[in-house]
Amino acid sequence: MSVEQVAVYMTELGQKARKASRVIARTPTAVKNAALLATAEAIEAAAERLVAANELDLQAGRDNGLDDAMLDRLALTPARLAGMVEGLRQVAALPDPVGAIRDMKFLPSGIQVGKMRVPLGVIGIIYESRPNVTVEAASLCLKSGNACILRGGSESIHSNRAIAECLREGLAAAGLPNEVVQVVETTDRAAVGALITMPEYVDVIVPRGGKGLIERISKDARVPVIKHLDGICHVYVDDRADFDKAEAIVINAKTHRYGVCNAMETLLVNEAVAEPFLKRVAPLYAAKGVELRGCAATCALLPEVVAATEEDWSTEYLAPILSIRVVADMDAAIEHINTYSSQHTDAMVSEDYTRARRFIAEVDSSSVMINASTRFADGFEYGLGAEIGISTDKIHARGPVGLEGLTSEKYVVFGDGHIRQ
Repeated sequence: MSVEQVAVYMTELGQKARKASRVIARTPTAVKNAALLATAEAIEAAAERLVAANELDLQAGRDNGLDDAMLDRLALTPARLAGMVEGLRQVAALPDPVGAIRDMKFLPSGIQVGKMRVPLGVIGIIYESRPNVTVEAASLCLKSGNACILRGGSESIHSNRAIAECLREGLAAAGLPNEVVQVVETTDRAAVGALITMPEYVDVIVPRGGKGLIERISKDARVPVIKHLDGICHVYVDDRADFDKAEAIVINAKTHRYGVCNAMETLLVNEAVAEPFLKRVAPLYAAKGVELRGCAATCALLPEVVAATEEDWSTEYLAPILSIRVVADMDAAIEHINTYSSQHTDAMVSEDYTRARRFIAEVDSSSVMINASTRFADGFEYGLGAEIGISTDKIHARGPVGLEGLTSEKYVVFGDGHIRQ
């Protein structure tokens, strides 16, 4: 397609999505759930066809020199297909936020005022490699009463087209228009540029992928973006910490999984307990192959540690590398976190309740934890059932974004012939 043809195509998708958004916004919960469950059945029935389409993508990826990690993310294994089906059924079982009214109260004028939860409208989702995101994103948008336009990576185009057929089957079975969920058919990058600059048709963009993708979307979009750039997460071990709890937390936060946004990247330790605590955990990190980079005080205590640079404090490693800094007190820890954190997730280990309250109040991140691993920063772990992603922004949604995060609120007013005096 030429750039002009892509623009026309994307405009058509936007127009159809806007029209479909008005249908899905008023669709009863039972009908939305029926569409989700029918899609699950369609995916089960089409397993062989999905695997065959996925193999086309995998072979193209091998031919184009994709690395093993990318090929792994691209693969639709039997376990991932089963996960897609189970995910659809789980979303169908979640409470529907749409239409919920809260804080109804009578005012002196006699009117009754409250807030009702409503869909955002049309959501554009841009993501890379993992074709199962197509189902995850579509299911959350559908349940929250939104139409969506999904633009996956070019490397997964055959898989996404096959999954889109299952989504259309599910929508048709529930009597809903196909345009409620649209998968962009072209791999032309101009489609992304068009999608993020159509405020008349798209209400919000959700990018899911590497930092480069998200930076580009954030810079060029003309519609609001729900996103986080990176996850530079900290754990501060206070001088009033329980060492057994602290050890379990800092090992889990770093080594449970390395390539995730809620993994700890910097460990802060109060100077009063730095020597015994660091000498306790350093061998545990060494046994797991974690490279330690530390401040001067850390290096003095642990000769095997590499000297940290200024860049280390603001780096998301996504790898078995950990920065360590010894700090004078909690104030110094908070200052470091608010300077270098990406406002994703930061934690404190302490038995001092007063300090814990201060830490929660003063650390400016989307998730702040006391005596818990940063790995809990996840929609499923927070009881949301599922998430579209994590937002570090401060307006609209912050932290893990589930069904409620894909809605907003409007005021509703009830009167009985009331007029303003």
